[in-house]
Amino acid sequence: MTTNDTAAAPPAEEAGPERAARENGRVETRGIELVPGDERTGRPRQLFAVWAAPNVSYLSFVVGATMILMGLSLPQAVGVILAGNLLWICTGIVAASGPAAGTSGSVISRAMYGVVGNKFVLVLTGWLIAAAYLALNWSAASVAAIGLADRLGLPRNSAVDAAVIIAIAACTVLIAIFGYALIVRLYTALSVLLTVVFVVVTGYVLAEADFSYAPAEPLEGAALAATIGAAFTIIASTPLSYSNSPDLARYLPRDSRPVAIAGWTAFGAYLPSVVFTTVGALAATSLDMTDPEGALESILPGWFVPVFVIAVVVNTMTNNGMTAYSASLAIQSVGVRLARIPAVLIIGVLGTAMTLYAILVFDFLTSVNTMLQLVVAVTGPAMAVAVTDLILRRNRYRGADLLEQRRGGPFWYRGGVHWAGILALVVGGLTSASWVSTTFWTGPVATVLGGVDLAIPSGMLVAAAVYWAATRVLRSIPRA
Repeated sequence: MTTNDTAAAPPAEEAGPERAARENGRVETRGIELVPGDERTGRPRQLFAVWAAPNVSYLSFVVGATMILMGLSLPQAVGVILAGNLLWICTGIVAASGPAAGTSGSVISRAMYGVVGNKFVLVLTGWLIAAAYLALNWSAASVAAIGLADRLGLPRNSAVDAAVIIAIAACTVLIAIFGYALIVRLYTALSVLLTVVFVVVTGYVLAEADFSYAPAEPLEGAALAATIGAAFTIIASTPLSYSNSPDLARYLPRDSRPVAIAGWTAFGAYLPSVVFTTVGALAATSLDMTDPEGALESILPGWFVPVFVIAVVVNTMTNNGMTAYSASLAIQSVGVRLARIPAVLIIGVLGTAMTLYAILVFDFLTSVNTMLQLVVAVTGPAMAVAVTDLILRRNRYRGADLLEQRRGGPFWYRGGVHWAGILALVVGGLTSASWVSTTFWTGPVATVLGGVDLAIPSGMLVAAAVYWAATRVLRSIPRA
């Protein structure tokens, strides 16, 4: 992969205030516009901490425990965790387009779907799915924080629960409002602090874990294949959701090595994800992780429980701060005439509403597993299209061209739609949906094959193949 220079930097009087705001930690006002060359600072290795902080995660404990609760043995669960998290490589590859283009991932995707087509795709991937992930993570933190409120003697009712959820959401939105500079500076420190807290929890889990654990009724044959497929889908759904990775790399210098960007991004997310998801699986070998909050707190010293809960809440805010930040850029990319900060507030309100429903109306574990399995029908094919496009173009994105929306512009294609991308996303999505197997929906192919869930590999391979073939037929991507 190589990078090309983007358009010339804006005048110094435009760049200076924004640069000063970022350096001093004030609110970032830049949206999807180009990042000028004199604001491109840092090195790819800083991405390690940026991606590690949100993945030192309580939700990892929950997902890891789910592997055991589904009936897998400990070696099988660990194998699925190692394999599923390899999809972070895709997140890393896509991140390399950020410095090349100098703009957000929601603008770069115009190359894949066209100026108009991209708007429809972003409504789904940049708004609705982003809001769903906000709700998922806020739900995890809220369950723990509500439990702490109960310990502190606060009344247990819907009003208190709602107040806790709204407070967590408000703090998260504040991170997204301050933007890139705060994320980079804050997450470096938080990745260390969160790791310390979660390592302590890990120590207590390891002391209780049954390393010789085996399920009472081991799965075999079709049942085992179906469970492994569903477990892989749950694990791999998280990295596939981060097609926003260019947003957090776009401030790096244009000449940053793409391999370094991809590597530090992927490794920063992969390492903590594997470690703490495995710890969750180990916890389920001896604890009743159908109530993950209660199970973990039962083995921790009383004085440490508030520390753990605060760490869970802080981790969620780091994770969702990134999501809300990127979702606000997606709103701008669709063409809604909003500054970035009001856009953050809108996505925050939508995510909060979904969280209130998930906590006050629906079952938490059911919400987690069902959502993680269903969203891959969109996120898997979308990630496959993004990676394929980057490879076909050799990462030669020009931000000035991508930001041009006039008829006949570089990414107008036919009527503003790049039909190769839309076709790949639709066909890949339908293929993935036909292989999904959940309690909510089982696709026709999965039904015929006894519930085997191959939603991710089937959807991604088909989407990549369709996109490659369609761009060749339409000649919409010049051959290098």
